[in-house]
Amino acid sequence: MINAAYLHIPFCEHICHYCDFNKVFLKGQPVDGYLDALNKEIILTVEQFPTKKIDTIFVGGGTPTSLNEQQLYRFCENINQNLPIGENYEFTFEANPGDLTREKLQILKDAGVNRISLGVQTFNNELLKKIGRVHQAKDVFQSVANAKEVGFENISIDLIFSLPTQTIMDLKETLTEAFSLDITHYSAYSLIIEPKTVFYNLLKKGKLPTPGEDTEAAMYDLMMEEMDKHGFKQYEISNFSIPGYESRHNLTYWNNDYYYGFGAGAHSYVNGFRRSNIGPLKKYIDQINNGNLPVIDEHPVSFAEQMEEEMFLGLRKTEGVSIPKFTSKFGKNPLELFRKEIEDLINKKWLEINDEYIFLTKEGRFLGNEVFQSFLGVVQP
Repeated sequence: MINAAYLHIPFCEHICHYCDFNKVFLKGQPVDGYLDALNKEIILTVEQFPTKKIDTIFVGGGTPTSLNEQQLYRFCENINQNLPIGENYEFTFEANPGDLTREKLQILKDAGVNRISLGVQTFNNELLKKIGRVHQAKDVFQSVANAKEVGFENISIDLIFSLPTQTIMDLKETLTEAFSLDITHYSAYSLIIEPKTVFYNLLKKGKLPTPGEDTEAAMYDLMMEEMDKHGFKQYEISNFSIPGYESRHNLTYWNNDYYYGFGAGAHSYVNGFRRSNIGPLKKYIDQINNGNLPVIDEHPVSFAEQMEEEMFLGLRKTEGVSIPKFTSKFGKNPLELFRKEIEDLINKKWLEINDEYIFLTKEGRFLGNEVFQSFLGVVQP
């Protein structure tokens, strides 16, 4: 059953130096034509892959709130009309501090959006400039205050650590500011330098002074310690929340469940197939206007791959992989299926098991990617 939907708005008024998501500068783009195509894609997809109800919607980008008020209203109206949204749902909208006006917030609130995710990254204004952000720390406080006044209770912010020239003290100060917001959720990621970004080009030229692996590890340790101290439970490698405010949408991915992905460059996992959409806007729009779904790649996930994915996605969660759930879902006990890999990782003190779960140790969280790779290509098709 498909219970989740991701919708992609690729427009940005500026491009951040680290971002490799599918995005374009807003100016001069066929925004209305894109929204029409996106709506058609939703209708076509739900007709082809029907579901009874959607429990979680996530609108990401790009910058979804770069849409003007009329576009935002129409976009939300289309979602409500064409997706079978359940009663107890989570509806998240990503936004940039500074462009989240009270008017736009009210439109979102009236449309049923009940969770806001702000791309903050750091509260250091100099660092914000260096990474290509145009907002300042004061804009974060104003955006959060506006959201609360309009009636949003579930607010999350994204933070990035191991930024160029960032120090431990910078991160401590950012966390102090972040905790003063009195919000429900934090996502915290170490900087990953991806190809086709400004930072990647600078790194190749030797012009990107990064803190280094030891400092990055110390920053992650500080992040976990401070989050715990302030009452935020780490429920996934990069995510912390007040209990009860975990991101239900992101848990869809880590639970290896099906989800729709709508929009240019979006990914989906539907009825045993992982699918990727066309990225370039004109090609995406043309494909849909010709009556076709904009899928550029489709990969059937084999039974062996499903079991491996269940392991390495589930291990991202602090609680880990449920042994009874895995056994019920696949008819195989993961402790037997991955015996050698699990024993090796336990000996390295990166993994632990109890009666119900296989989970990362604290040390294992620092080396998550190495742990996850251990489960790839293990099960014979």
